[in-house]
Amino acid sequence: MNEPYRDRKEAGRILASYLEKYRNDANLLILALPRGGVVVAYEVAIMLNAELDVFIVRKLGSPYQPELAMGAIAEGGILLLNDAVVNYLSISKENIENTANRELKELERRKILYRNGRDAPDIKGRTVLLIDDGIATGATMKVAIRAVRRKEPAKIVAAIPVGAPSSCLELKEECDEVICVRTPESFMSVGSWYMDFEQTTDDEVREYLQKAYESRKKL
Repeated sequence: MNEPYRDRKEAGRILASYLEKYRNDANLLILALPRGGVVVAYEVAIMLNAELDVFIVRKLGSPYQPELAMGAIAEGGILLLNDAVVNYLSISKENIENTANRELKELERRKILYRNGRDAPDIKGRTVLLIDDGIATGATMKVAIRAVRRKEPAKIVAAIPVGAPSSCLELKEECDEVICVRTPESFMSVGSWYMDFEQTTDDEVREYLQKAYESRKKL
């Protein structure tokens, strides 16, 4: 069924239904890509009874065309460049370094803000579900997968409510399992597949993570 989701909450509940085999798995860790991915991942975490945290990735916007990604950077300083964009726009090494340094500072700011003093979870030996609200090029998810891989998880699963068919296919080369619920051939953008795609705020991210943390403490 290739119809738009009502909102990220509905997308999360539907995505969770495709991940039932992981319900109550004590070794499971859900990592959301902020900001929008946190809303989706929260619904999945509640339905699967799983631990939720964030894994922060920042897009590197091209000079003069910031909406066009020339790459991405993830926690741990893992950098992935889109060589086609870099070469086409003749982007200098200096420009790349300046952009990466700027985005790394923002990444660190968000890491401190979102976790609110909590330590990052231990990933080694665990099954990790990486969740976003959707993928277009897949660059953000790819760099997240590669960065998480360095932390030696037992398994990495990319789970996405909607994505471009070619990008979802490419992810299969990056991780152990890919769940793309909807892969419309007419894919234009992630936002076009949500009736409500209002931007998620930093405060909302913190609220969802805190609620998830408190629900786990009660167990």
